[in-house]
Amino acid sequence: MKENFTPLLLLVLLLNSILQSVSAQGTVKDYKRAEAVDTLFRNKVFNTPRSFHWVNEKEFWYKNNAEKGNQYILVNADSKMRQPLFDHDKLARLLSEILNREIKSPEINISELDFGENKLNLLFQNDSLKFNLNLQNYDLAITDTVAPPVKRDYWGSRRNERKGNPVQSPDQKYTAYIKNSNLFIEDRKTEEEIQLSFDGSKGFFYAANIIWSPDSKKIMAYKVRPGEDHKIYFVQSSPDDQLQPKLQSRDYLKPGDQLDFKSPQLFDVKSKKHIPVATNLFNSQFGIYRYKWLEDSSAFTFEYNQRGHQVYRVLKVDAETGKVKAIINETNPTFIDYSGKKYRHDIEGKNEIIWASERDGYNHLYLYDSNTGQVKNQITSGEWPVRQVLEVDEENRQIYFTASALDKDQDPYLEQYCRINFDGKNFTRLTSENGNHKVTFSPDHKYYIDQYSRVDMAPVTVLKKTGKKKPVMELEKADISSLEKIGWKMPEVFTAKGRDGKTDIWGIIIRPTNFDPSKNYPIIEYIYAGPHDSFVPKNFHSYYSTLNALAELGFIVVQIDGMGTSNRSKAFHDICWQNLKDAGFPDRKLWIKAAASKYQYMNAEKVGIRGTSAGGQSAAGALVFNSDFYDVAVASCGCHDNRMDKIWWNEQWMGYPVGPQYAASSNIEHACQLQGNLMLIVGEIDDNVDPASTMQFADALIKAGKDFELVVLPGESHTSGGEYGERKRRDFFVKHLLNVTPPSWDEIYK
Repeated sequence: MKENFTPLLLLVLLLNSILQSVSAQGTVKDYKRAEAVDTLFRNKVFNTPRSFHWVNEKEFWYKNNAEKGNQYILVNADSKMRQPLFDHDKLARLLSEILNREIKSPEINISELDFGENKLNLLFQNDSLKFNLNLQNYDLAITDTVAPPVKRDYWGSRRNERKGNPVQSPDQKYTAYIKNSNLFIEDRKTEEEIQLSFDGSKGFFYAANIIWSPDSKKIMAYKVRPGEDHKIYFVQSSPDDQLQPKLQSRDYLKPGDQLDFKSPQLFDVKSKKHIPVATNLFNSQFGIYRYKWLEDSSAFTFEYNQRGHQVYRVLKVDAETGKVKAIINETNPTFIDYSGKKYRHDIEGKNEIIWASERDGYNHLYLYDSNTGQVKNQITSGEWPVRQVLEVDEENRQIYFTASALDKDQDPYLEQYCRINFDGKNFTRLTSENGNHKVTFSPDHKYYIDQYSRVDMAPVTVLKKTGKKKPVMELEKADISSLEKIGWKMPEVFTAKGRDGKTDIWGIIIRPTNFDPSKNYPIIEYIYAGPHDSFVPKNFHSYYSTLNALAELGFIVVQIDGMGTSNRSKAFHDICWQNLKDAGFPDRKLWIKAAASKYQYMNAEKVGIRGTSAGGQSAAGALVFNSDFYDVAVASCGCHDNRMDKIWWNEQWMGYPVGPQYAASSNIEHACQLQGNLMLIVGEIDDNVDPASTMQFADALIKAGKDFELVVLPGESHTSGGEYGERKRRDFFVKHLLNVTPPSWDEIYK
């Protein structure tokens, strides 16, 4: 049938077309802008030096990224003199001659700077060469080449306890070694070989980690009963050096696997006596660490981490009797955060230990008597956590550390620098400004450089004097005017109440550069809810790679730290225990709803989520366990069942033994519940999270009749997807959240 269009109808159709064009999102222009923001925002923030180096108690230097180029600056804290570290023009000419290429003064980029004796020479590196610059006559000489970086071993490689070099006694009279799974010593003068142990075997052997007492009269060695050998396997389909695929394997212990059992043993060299050490205080081992003799050789200590991470002990073994006692016995009904908060410092010659514990609900420091095992006093206290111990000044009995949540009206994650006496007195805040601080002390702690910022405040760098509130001088103040001129939008820090109606949940909001409050913006959350830390950025940056590019496509992008993450109270953290599927979602949903209530352009009816690794597990879990709120998810290299992932991370939070709680948090076990649009991305040779986890999830989804997309990346390891994965991720959100057919890649990237 032929349709009749009246002039009025034609006008309405034309206006609709214009409005749709104005409000369009996910267009070729948006894609091009998303691709460009990284480059566009780079090198647009000036006067933000990254590191500071003290030459002596009063002088330091730093490299400043000034608008006109790099500046190397020397500062005298006493005189407040600020001057160039060297003659930039002269050095540029010298480097140009030696390197046979033009180097302009603002382009000097050198590293590893160090002053020679009496500050007459400057040693530094440029590219692959080491140089010595005479600061008096400006003679420049090449002194060496830079060694290539050492390739790191695979993170999961298990130590070969059987291998190790012979160990000489401190008095040089004996050499100790392992032979036929037993401990031997050799008299270096007579070459007499003496067997000290006779109970070693291939199945329960003496390790090569032999530790002599300082007085050379005793030896601590330990037996090892090997645990389970568990490997993961994957096929590298497209190797660079051959046509045929390669089979690869990695050592990879998983939750529930049998672990090595270690049994410390004590030997008296003179009597050749093997002194037995009872194992009843360290029988259920996750690990034993940090063997250490006391200075007077009266005993040795080691740390015991009980399987399940609810008991952690420092044990002391008497060198005469072999009797074991616990001098620190840390317990918790949920978990001890040994991987993130454990701290121990032994005070030499004082029979004292500084120890960190969350026993009062926050991470604090305690002073122990290492003879009696009694707490002498709690050092820090309050409704705030110690974040990091920086230095222990044993002479003045003071501790330098960082803490957060000291100010009730500020972001509780912002780190402040503090000092306190061993007895808990004279607590002193060295920083107080509303920002995330980074401090560099002079060698005598008389001065310190303080740089602070927030995601919504550019960095300020000042020199301060200990004990004085007013800064000595401002060193640099960041200039972001060039960034603002190109349409950059400041991230917004946003808070809302969590599931309990009382606790503040903190996050940030990222808007596109062409933000228009009259538009309707679907929301994408970038999630990483690993309990080992908190993850919302706290320092100023011009560009957040996981957030800004997605926003440019026509989204509001958010990042939130929900309950179950670290760096707040123990109760806040405990939400994760045996419950990783929670991932703070009750708090995240309330936070997003609160933001959408405040900003009508945020559409809480269209919410996407993306994450990698533990974030990949959570992103998929959003559609498995929280599809009432989330509509679209892209999950990269996720651990979709915690029984399939590495032992240490998962038993730390999910507990031991491996019980029903693991299945309860499994995306695979609950695949039939999935609602919404899901994309899975995985690297075929991921040796961080077993890629079989993603494939098993895909298998469960297929069996449950669920539709989803699977992107397998040849030759890739643990990844968010790389360039190809990023393209697929952008298209997926544009298609399912904006209801727009993505433009062709040829059109975007031509």
